[in-house]
Amino acid sequence: MPRSKKFRRARLIVIVLVVLLVAGVGYGGYRGVAAVRASFPEVDGSVKVSGLSAPVDVKRDVNGIPQLYADTAEDLFRAQGYVQAQDRFWEMDVRRHITAGRLSEMFGDSQVDTDAFIRTMGWRRVAEQEIKTKLSPETNKYLQAYADGVNAWLAEHPGGESASLEYALLGAVNSGYKPEQWSPVDSVSWLKAMAWNLSGNLQEEVDRSLLAQDFSAEKIAELYPEYPYSRNGTIVKTGTVVGDTYRPADGSAQPGPGAPTGTPTAQGAATTKALLKGLTDRVDAMPQLLGRPGQGIGSNSWVVAGTHTTTGKPLLANDPHLGPGLPSVWYQMGLHCRTASPACQFDASGFTFAGMPGVVIGHNKDIAWGFTNLGADVTDLYLEKVTGPDTYQVDGKDVKFDLRKEVIKVAGGEDRTITVRTTQTGAPLISDQSTEQQNVGKYAPNGSAAPDRGTGGYGVALQWTALNPGKTMDAVFGLDRAKNWDEFRLAAKDFAVPAQNLIYADAKNIGYQAPGDIPIRGKGDGTLPAPGWDSAYQWKGSIPFNSLPWSLNPPAGYIVTANQAVVDQSYKPALTKDWEYGTRAKEITDQLDGLLKNNGKISPDDMQSLQLDNTSTMAKTLVPLLLKQQIDDPYVREAQDLLKDWNYHQDADSAAAAYYNGVWRQLLSLAFGQKFPADLRAKGNCLLVHQQDDPTKPDSASKIATVCGTRDPGKAQPDGGDRWTEVVRQQLDKPDSSWWTYIDSEHKEQKGLDNLLKEAMKNARQDLTSLLSKDVSTWSWGRLHKLTLREQTLGTDESSIASGVVHKLLNRGPYRLSGSSAAVDAAGWNAAAGYQVDWIPSMRMVVDLSDFDGSRWINVGGASGHAFHANYNDQTDLWLKGRLLTWAYSPDAVEKATKHKLVLSNNG
Repeated sequence: MPRSKKFRRARLIVIVLVVLLVAGVGYGGYRGVAAVRASFPEVDGSVKVSGLSAPVDVKRDVNGIPQLYADTAEDLFRAQGYVQAQDRFWEMDVRRHITAGRLSEMFGDSQVDTDAFIRTMGWRRVAEQEIKTKLSPETNKYLQAYADGVNAWLAEHPGGESASLEYALLGAVNSGYKPEQWSPVDSVSWLKAMAWNLSGNLQEEVDRSLLAQDFSAEKIAELYPEYPYSRNGTIVKTGTVVGDTYRPADGSAQPGPGAPTGTPTAQGAATTKALLKGLTDRVDAMPQLLGRPGQGIGSNSWVVAGTHTTTGKPLLANDPHLGPGLPSVWYQMGLHCRTASPACQFDASGFTFAGMPGVVIGHNKDIAWGFTNLGADVTDLYLEKVTGPDTYQVDGKDVKFDLRKEVIKVAGGEDRTITVRTTQTGAPLISDQSTEQQNVGKYAPNGSAAPDRGTGGYGVALQWTALNPGKTMDAVFGLDRAKNWDEFRLAAKDFAVPAQNLIYADAKNIGYQAPGDIPIRGKGDGTLPAPGWDSAYQWKGSIPFNSLPWSLNPPAGYIVTANQAVVDQSYKPALTKDWEYGTRAKEITDQLDGLLKNNGKISPDDMQSLQLDNTSTMAKTLVPLLLKQQIDDPYVREAQDLLKDWNYHQDADSAAAAYYNGVWRQLLSLAFGQKFPADLRAKGNCLLVHQQDDPTKPDSASKIATVCGTRDPGKAQPDGGDRWTEVVRQQLDKPDSSWWTYIDSEHKEQKGLDNLLKEAMKNARQDLTSLLSKDVSTWSWGRLHKLTLREQTLGTDESSIASGVVHKLLNRGPYRLSGSSAAVDAAGWNAAAGYQVDWIPSMRMVVDLSDFDGSRWINVGGASGHAFHANYNDQTDLWLKGRLLTWAYSPDAVEKATKHKLVLSNNG
């Protein structure tokens, strides 16, 4: 008989009291609390693990980072599964429920909408197809060995308090839950979550369409300016596609065959506003274990040739920018074969994800590699003309959807059944799971794009390369084993999603490769939703791997990737029109050029220091304009004076950085935020705007009104990131631009750049006074710009199974941070929502090809996913200070660093 809510609530209170006791007596007191202590991993001695052919050594350093040594590859990955389950099984369990669309089975009916959305896309179905039809037998063997290792641990910890404190919390509201066996599909499905968060311009397509309801095409173009090729450059300097092969700068410069890319299409502007708004709400509600899709989800990486380094060998740096949280998104480990042989070819160390075998970013004994997000446009939205329950229209004819039923099981509630409709191109109708969206699609005005839409209305379908079965898991193992450039490229060929920039180094060479499944479009360019009823807009295939850009040992002696444009506009087919704008890439390039001036050499310390560069390049342009303004109010002038002699560094203790970013936020609000429709503004962001009495009549009277935002922070609104620095930079050359017209605090319309800058400085002074104090000498950027590492796997909204008190105990911070959105030290914040940090360099590494033991790495958080374990958050303080840990790699160095040794042996 199910227990009452009152009983479950009482039980949760008891568990909360246990957690409070643990926190209250300090870290020394948790050993006596069974609910916490029982789940901590065994790190010394020996344990039996079924299926091993020989013992495996697990050596952990003081930070709990494991280095595994085995005789066969299957033993190695079986041990990896066991060890990751020791540290992170709760996280792994939640992740697989996310990717399978089964969160409701854990957390109840609050997650049904999320499950329906993911089930509609079919992440797990695609992963199952990959395992059955795409991945090599060897990869499947490794995946099964990994799953066997996880399940060996799970057999010892079948659920409840012995598995993790979080299971005790879950049991208070879902007492019947027990973890299932791990499967290879659980591991492969996580690649879809990675791809979703790094999938390119899906949100921009929606946002452009929503903006089209209020702005002309010219105004929208000003909000999405062309990439500044001449100023910020590209990753690959020159090169052409000849036949089916890309040739870099030293190849033959012949025109490539290209492919039509089209232009922005009018039908995108006619897309139903409410239909796309509903889609945005659904995307916003998705769990974000990698951070929010889009702005900030980038990275820095660069590699310097040995001729330019103090070590005489290449140096490689990487720091991916992802959403902050606990447990940390990355998991550090080493996977070593004791003796290299055909049966065991792995000797890799680096960063991976809990729940996935192999090493994703790092090095082996021959090569090193790093990733940044390519930003290729791999998603398209199609507006479909639905003509009946199971039909839609293409080229004037009714075509049948592929239909399937999905049953969503709900903890403590009734099952929900949904019907998924998929077009013949494999694109699911993602608008189907909302009655409101269906009704809007049925009755919405159709404009001129689809005058005869039939009786069923519109639907929105998603075409996405990640929904095509691929071989990315093959690529991970291939990178781990690669011995040279050719083997590296061969592995990269299988890296389908997410499309990435890969940098490379071996003892003699540096290189770059752009891999990924990137579509070739027919009509249209992917910047707006396309008309699904016209087959000319369907994809025509994928860009062949040989046609994708690459570079080996470029004349510059270094390669920088920081989400800037990969190639210039001469490259066809187009990779995207929505690049990040290259601010970080230009700063890194300038810094490297400065270090190399007059035959200078770059050291590992230089690489590490450059990762911490927090210079605001936009401030170099904007601050002189701010200082020119004649300010009468001494109260505001006192703040303006902070900008005099400022070095543009956004240090946590800088008062000038605090005021500058306050002004930047106010500038964006006055110039752009006031003009945005409410459904594109952040929740709670209330602004004075012009509002017509009757929007359907252009000449109707207007009034000034206060309008508050309705959506979660996203990319459309002026968030202050890289795109907005380019928008403002271009508008600064137009002092009479209509963007500089605004409503001031007295509800009066004002015009002109100078007036707006004065208003922004006044408003920023008031804002910082309310948030910090009246005394500017007490101001600092870090007091505004704070990072809180939030435990995300228990849920962070009102549907969370844990109370706010529990979250506060499991969270860490707030921490005062340097850096900013468009700085190399990319501690990003959303200017439309506040100053809090939304994304961070989620790890940092510097690899020294002259001495792998001289390499360095750091994670945010720590190795353990157990909240009160010593390694839960032990690396964060070092990360905050810009320090990196020594990265032991050789057997001798690992042995010297070992603090705990566990032997895994066969139980038979």
